[in-house]
Amino acid sequence: MSINYDNWERLVQVVLRREQFRQLALDDSSEPSFSSISSSFIPEQGTPVHNAQSTQLGSSSNTVRETDWWRLLPSDYWNIIFGSVNSALYENATIKELYLSLCDSPILLDGGKKSFHIDKTTGKKCYMIGARELIIIMEGIPLSWDWTSHTDSRFATVAEFKDSRRLDIRGRIDTKMLSTKTRYAAYLVFKFGEDFRGIGSAKGIIKFVKYDKDGDAKKRAATLHLQPVKPKNGKIATRRSDGWMEVQLGMFYNDQGEDGPVEARLLENNDYIKSGLIVEGIEFRPTTTNAKIGFVSKKYVRTRRNWIFSNLRQIL
Repeated sequence: MSINYDNWERLVQVVLRREQFRQLALDDSSEPSFSSISSSFIPEQGTPVHNAQSTQLGSSSNTVRETDWWRLLPSDYWNIIFGSVNSALYENATIKELYLSLCDSPILLDGGKKSFHIDKTTGKKCYMIGARELIIIMEGIPLSWDWTSHTDSRFATVAEFKDSRRLDIRGRIDTKMLSTKTRYAAYLVFKFGEDFRGIGSAKGIIKFVKYDKDGDAKKRAATLHLQPVKPKNGKIATRRSDGWMEVQLGMFYNDQGEDGPVEARLLENNDYIKSGLIVEGIEFRPTTTNAKIGFVSKKYVRTRRNWIFSNLRQIL
């Protein structure tokens, strides 16, 4: 009983604190600039988030209040914090400390199966779906993958694949969790095990689950390469600052966050035995690139489908 009471008391305190910051922000008549904040903690001038901060916070004062940092956080940040496995760590943090922490250190959600952080360049939400939450389809001998721990991983377990002819990995996230009016890219985050073999090029596929079928999505598949070679075409894996590798599976546009789940998929089914791929997860994060390869939006899916139906009616 005392545990439930403590949790309820903490929730009430946080709700009151959040309302206090909201009222302070609404009551501010002057909006100070971000110029007094150390440049080591914010993006360089000219980046999208820096420009947005300058516009939002104004330039009438050199005093930066906690409410100014509050405006940079996503509107549902407390829901995210309370869904983390270590929410108690953030109870006494200032809004500035909270914002900088969410930029620099991903937090674990859903019992440690997902992670969240804020992208420094854009100020948008980033999520990684851990291996335990991925949809994994393999064809080969029984026990084609092992669940194991890895010292470099943010998650308790990662997946290491063993002896299979077909590799099909899917990660889904609901668009309502992501930042709206934002172009996202999905990345497979992985490493090579000691017995890595059999995986060359593969296909990266993005689809809106509500609007798209597997067959249609496969037609838009982009070629990718897990090994850092330099082929004539396709996406090439690169090394991340956290020591893992990543390769882009594709891009999509999140409009209002009302389009249900979006799925990112890696598909590789050549006839070679594959082994030694260590998968940490699939990360969804904003991108500023204007490339069209692998890009999909709800509008594109509907437009293409309407064109097919229209031509079929003319034929019939």
